[in-house]
Amino acid sequence: MPSNSQTSINRRVCIIGGGLAGIACATALAEHGFEVSLYEARKHLGGRAGSYQDQGSNEIIDNCQHVSMGCCTNLQKLCRQLGIADSFETQKQLHFISPDNQITSFGESWLPAPFHLSLAFWRLPYLSFQDKKLFASGVKALAKAPYSELRGEKFSDWLHERHQSPELINRIWEVVLVSSLSESLERIDAAYAKKVFFDGFLANRKGWRVEIPDVSLDDLYSQRTLSALQEMQVNVLPNRRLRRLEIAGNKVIQAADSNDNYVEADEYVLAVPHHQVTQMLPTERRDHPLFAAIDKIETAPISSVHLWLDRRITDLKHAVFVEKFSQWIFSRGSSKNKENKQTHRYQIVISASRNLSNMNHDEIVETVMNELKEVWASAREANVLHFRVITEKRAVFSVTPGIDELRASQATHIPNLHLAGDWTSTNWPATMEGAVRSGYLAAENILRKYDIKNPVLAPYLKQSVLSRLIFGKR
Repeated sequence: MPSNSQTSINRRVCIIGGGLAGIACATALAEHGFEVSLYEARKHLGGRAGSYQDQGSNEIIDNCQHVSMGCCTNLQKLCRQLGIADSFETQKQLHFISPDNQITSFGESWLPAPFHLSLAFWRLPYLSFQDKKLFASGVKALAKAPYSELRGEKFSDWLHERHQSPELINRIWEVVLVSSLSESLERIDAAYAKKVFFDGFLANRKGWRVEIPDVSLDDLYSQRTLSALQEMQVNVLPNRRLRRLEIAGNKVIQAADSNDNYVEADEYVLAVPHHQVTQMLPTERRDHPLFAAIDKIETAPISSVHLWLDRRITDLKHAVFVEKFSQWIFSRGSSKNKENKQTHRYQIVISASRNLSNMNHDEIVETVMNELKEVWASAREANVLHFRVITEKRAVFSVTPGIDELRASQATHIPNLHLAGDWTSTNWPATMEGAVRSGYLAAENILRKYDIKNPVLAPYLKQSVLSRLIFGKR
């Protein structure tokens, strides 16, 4: 609820889309006394950060594993506002499974950023000393390069120009960037490669720390979030799909559902996936350069393989695969199945998973299980009691070279129409942090219209002194 110092200004805002972008926008505006209605087509909030009930096991499983990092300051702020920040476990150590199936732990040392991970890096057994030197020089060059020079360049070309070896590309650059951006290196804009490495690993010692929710995404971003929004007096309307906007002159006058039920507001925020934006507009408005550019944004898939095994195969909560078909494994705990047998569930995540389209689910599970058996002896005796393969075909927008020319600002040429979504212009790739930033930026646009100058965005983590000296200020 608004604080006593804030006066309700009785301005109506219609937010269409109940993902993290819409939730963030609603939260920021409600805190400033706006009358906010949040419309979501599905029965759950959270958008792609959601869960569903698996019929075979009768368990709630996440659509895909969503993790955050220490550099995601706006997602952290939103979780504090919603009262859900206690549902994340911070990981200060990762575990890498090498090409020869050895497990190496990777963690920070006492050294200040940007050297806090250097000791762990130099101990990696699956890189040669020469490759480690090449990587160090490559990271330094990437961090010092201006974003303006990197934008529009294929990152694969950038790597080859700096003589990064194939082993180094496969074992470091791909492992980090494909997981972070869900794209192949030849389809990544070099500016976004810098964003990942600089903000995540070089600017601040906390930036790289992985934060994993310890409850389901449905519990986190739908159930608990719904309660928090209602306490803020946000009018949340799930199962209410608004299909089109009606625009007269230079103003949105109302939104309508498929039954021609109308919603009127003073401000409208489209917080929907980018491929749905033009569908919401009158036909004669879709050719505007802003909207035409949005339609050119490409997407990339992410696949999750959920396995129910009859035994525990590892005590690790998570691990990263190097040069494997699988990319991440997460332990999702133990439970009893319908036959009252003990099961142990694991989730394997495969980003940029276009190559899976030529495989059936049995083949995917067999490939994953064969890799697990190569790493853990207990997996060789494990039986797969149940499995589920989920592919989100439009999981993220692709940060292809030149993508910034297609990403729209949150403000549009229609003064009371605003955009939100990780695909809008946030300087971040397709992440939960990017989605939240977009919602906050849309809220800031609306606040400024009503002469409210309070900033909404959370600041970046403070760049360390050594990082500034070596790479320059952010």
